Amino acid sequence: MSPDAMVMHFVGASALILVVAHAAGHLARRLKQPYIVGQLMAGIALGPSLLGAVAPGAYEALFPTGIGPAMTGFAQFALVVFLFAVGYELDLKVLGDRARSAVTVAAAAFAVPMAVGCGCALLFQDQLRHLDMPRHLSTPMVVFAGVALSITAVPVLTAIVRENDLSRSVPGVVAVSAAGLLDVIGWTVLAGTLLESGGEQSLSWRWRALLAIAFITLMLVAARPLLRRLLWGTRMEPSLRFALLIGFALGSAWVTHFLGLHVIFGALLAGAVVPREKGGTLDPDLVRPLHDVGSLLLPFFFVVSGQSVAFDSMEATGWVALLLVTVLAVATKIGSSAVGARLSGLERNDAWTVGILMSTRGLTELIALNAGYQAHLLSKPLYTVLVFMALATTLLTQPFLLLVQRRSRPGTVSPSRDTEAPLVLRHPQDEGGTAAQPAADVG
Repeated sequence: MSPDAMVMHFVGASALILVVAHAAGHLARRLKQPYIVGQLMAGIALGPSLLGAVAPGAYEALFPTGIGPAMTGFAQFALVVFLFAVGYELDLKVLGDRARSAVTVAAAAFAVPMAVGCGCALLFQDQLRHLDMPRHLSTPMVVFAGVALSITAVPVLTAIVRENDLSRSVPGVVAVSAAGLLDVIGWTVLAGTLLESGGEQSLSWRWRALLAIAFITLMLVAARPLLRRLLWGTRMEPSLRFALLIGFALGSAWVTHFLGLHVIFGALLAGAVVPREKGGTLDPDLVRPLHDVGSLLLPFFFVVSGQSVAFDSMEATGWVALLLVTVLAVATKIGSSAVGARLSGLERNDAWTVGILMSTRGLTELIALNAGYQAHLLSKPLYTVLVFMALATTLLTQPFLLLVQRRSRPGTVSPSRDTEAPLVLRHPQDEGGTAAQPAADVG
């Protein structure tokens, strides 16, 4: 196929991806599920496991090998934009007077699933490894499995909190605050795991760790004041400001990739160092286009991720592992978070609500799994197991939440007046412009 024909083929495949993914997202929303669930399922359906198995000729015609690099490039760009927005929106100041509860919940929600995930990796290591993998899993592989079970997806959690009218409730504030802390812990451990795994880098992981620390220090010390002076100290047009910040995020992602990490860390770091407006509010001229671009292009990431999901690589033990891992992922996350919430003084139903919200994994889990798979920390069967675990735990969040709300007595879920640190969650397209924590439907 000629280069021009390949380009036009990619254009046609892109049209199919966008239409199918967003239609599936709309359908998921109609079924009271997050938009992300529909898009993720569409990405898997367009992969080799479903479309490739049902209509192999159509699959090969739609997704020839030649368009793979272009799709991967679009997927990586979407990932950088999305995580740049996540880093920019992350604000641990929402802790307020609920800091003790949030820290306790975050610690419990990380430690228990982490231990269980590591144990599962050791238990199924013979069945869920590549044939060319070592007989015994390395330490980074085991640690990564633990991180995979401990992740909570902040964007989809905030969307669920907003849609269930929990934005100004004690459980809503505690869950979103704890998830933000858990994000910091989880991404830090994941970064260390990817550094230690080595990959194809010529530098040792110690040198790369030192360079990574130096880069983070430079970003925190120099980048933030420079950006504040350049972006907010001049009368720069919003479109130019947005373009410069996207370039800044892409550059930061390239540096972390060069250091042997993943583009996700550079994008998160870039978003975290971008200064906010006066009063700590988010810039609506930055938040809206970030969500628009991320929502438009993320389906490419789902399709690229779905290419590695393979049902035929799973034997009977793999399906048993999927059931076991999903049950453990739900039980450990909800149980540990609820216990942490109870120990910090929350009422029983409030504690269960926090636990259920913390079990949401969504796109954040898929991003971490994709990074681990690219670093050869996961076999294809284990990657498939964990992708479907992420999908199942996200699907179960809303039904479990409704079950707790129906069983709770009037007044059980504390209203906003019970907390002095209300969490305001508004969609970026709502009236009023900015929000303390904009929640995107894409994640």
